[in-house]
Amino acid sequence: MGQAAAPTGSTPTGQAAGPIGSAAQVAGSLAEPPGRTTVSERAVRRIAAQAAREVDGVEPDITVQADMSGDRAVLRVRLPIRYPLPVARVTEDCRRHLIGRANELAGVSVTAVDIVVTALVHESHTAAARSAPRVR
Repeated sequence: MGQAAAPTGSTPTGQAAGPIGSAAQVAGSLAEPPGRTTVSERAVRRIAAQAAREVDGVEPDITVQADMSGDRAVLRVRLPIRYPLPVARVTEDCRRHLIGRANELAGVSVTAVDIVVTALVHESHTAAARSAPRVR
């Protein structure tokens, strides 16, 4: 007497997909671990401030406020921009970068980024500040 075959599933094309309850199906059900991860407003603010510093034309003196609702955030950013770079281009680059980095690093969906340009910093001031010796 032979062994009974295990029941199999099928794909949309009608091909056999293997035994029901196979390792692949079990692994798929375990892919989402139980529990929840919460990212604080403070962490989102810090991630956003660092992400803004990564954008060409944005100077370091940045402040960020984050309003969180679950895994969604609204950011309010105040930043100086290097002159004579185009303000509209730098702010759009910054907005796009903040949305991407917040999602990548914190899993947060940013629904809006309000940007206030606090200053236009002339390139000569930026270069002088970078070349000045630091006091330790």
